[in-house]
Amino acid sequence: MFLMWLGEQITSRGIGNGQSLIIMSGIVAGLPGALATLLDLSRTGAMSPFLVLGFLFIAVATIACIVFVERAQRRIPVQYPKRQVGARMFGGDSTHMPLKINTSGVIPPIFASSLLLIPATVAGFVTSGPPWLQDILGQFAHGQPVYMLLYAGLIIFFAYFYTAVVFNPEETADNLKKYGGFVPGIRPGSATAAYLDRILTRLTTVGGSIWSACACCPSS
Repeated sequence: MFLMWLGEQITSRGIGNGQSLIIMSGIVAGLPGALATLLDLSRTGAMSPFLVLGFLFIAVATIACIVFVERAQRRIPVQYPKRQVGARMFGGDSTHMPLKINTSGVIPPIFASSLLLIPATVAGFVTSGPPWLQDILGQFAHGQPVYMLLYAGLIIFFAYFYTAVVFNPEETADNLKKYGGFVPGIRPGSATAAYLDRILTRLTTVGGSIWSACACCPSS
């Protein structure tokens, strides 16, 4: 509860997304220890130097991909017609509506990993169950094929789910129509809402797929 409150305070003061910064701080704090362990494995011969370099390359590429996707956006052009008030002319501006590829942020991996912790928790309590139950629960361990497939699927699902929660194409189209704005070549109202929904669906598909690939990458 304290961390949630702290994250809200960070966000309200314009520093950035508080929850994301707190999560990133925890990850960055663990990087020196992980790097020291990796170098120690290379020094003792438990891992070849080429494998270490390959692992570091994949890690850097994964971070670069995440940053690129997080910053990427599709800019929808929006135009406002000119209007005359008395002897003065107002309006006629052209702007854009930025639609992020990753509208849902870090929510999909967090929700997906939280749900997949349930089978592991159950397996911790069911230590004397039948062998077939132990085998099923063992498939949900981190790194197993079933776990990774469910993880990727849940990330894509929550990407769509959270995007639908935070962005309403109908409401956005109504606001544009209310203030006289329109997307060039698209009729205001329901046609604009359908256009925005189609664009957002494609962006979420790309963003969710990239999130799944990065989250299931061995370096993550």
